[in-house]
Amino acid sequence: MSFRSGFVAVVGRPNTGKSTLVNALVGRKVAIVSDKPQTTRRDVRAVLNGDDYQVVFTDTPGFHKPRTLLGSRLNELVGEATQGVDAVVQVVDARAGVGTGDAFVFERQLKGFDGQKLCAVNKLDLLRNHDEVPQLAAAAELGEWDEVVPVSAKTGRGVHVLLDLLLGRLKDGPAYFPIDEVTDQPLEVRLAEIVREKALAVTRQEVPHSIAVVVEELEESDTLTTAHALLIVERDSQKGIVIGKGGETLKTIGSRAREEMELVLGRKVFLDLRVKVLKEWQRDPKALQRLGF
Repeated sequence: MSFRSGFVAVVGRPNTGKSTLVNALVGRKVAIVSDKPQTTRRDVRAVLNGDDYQVVFTDTPGFHKPRTLLGSRLNELVGEATQGVDAVVQVVDARAGVGTGDAFVFERQLKGFDGQKLCAVNKLDLLRNHDEVPQLAAAAELGEWDEVVPVSAKTGRGVHVLLDLLLGRLKDGPAYFPIDEVTDQPLEVRLAEIVREKALAVTRQEVPHSIAVVVEELEESDTLTTAHALLIVERDSQKGIVIGKGGETLKTIGSRAREEMELVLGRKVFLDLRVKVLKEWQRDPKALQRLGF
């Protein structure tokens, strides 16, 4: 029996549902999700294994016109993620409407790409039926596609159709990752991202872009994993928001993160979570380097 494999990059402007779609395609949560734009800050690889195939999906940051050094670095990641892959899926948001931001992504990331190009028209669960066709037509007009696929990453509609189309395009090749591996993210990064996801969910509008999380140390005993994590913000006022009155907000972030960490690790976790101010880190090359960007 022949074995097939391939790499698929998933791209799009911010907040189109790329991470939710990648999680739906592989059938488990690999990438963090939130309703805040620019949630994804790394090119996260998610591995889907079948009896005779392996697909490696790369979830990428939202491609946008950057306003900070971090934004520029995230855009570079998107460009790197589309190099040498077998297919690129551009995700567009049907509810927000297909528009100039999507055309910008196609122009910069897909126009010169000579592999398979698919467009996933996402968030159709949020549209009335008669609104679907104009959005599918607008997506088709963005450029030369091999397929345009209507999907709802949230409900699962169309996800298997998209997956089948991708599997049908795989070529004979090896397994690039061990069959029990679901992501290439180091454990510390996965745990840090869980904390950031919970922080995004409970903090106010002015804080999310300024949040970064680093797991500085993991200590293992027979029954317990202790994670020492720093939640980093850019200003003292943001530190106050993240900690909350009487420490309540930080406590909520910590307890939600710890619960999910225990699911990931399959064991008890003690999370030591502290907040630190690193002024204007999104614009500081040295700070970005320390934070792994």
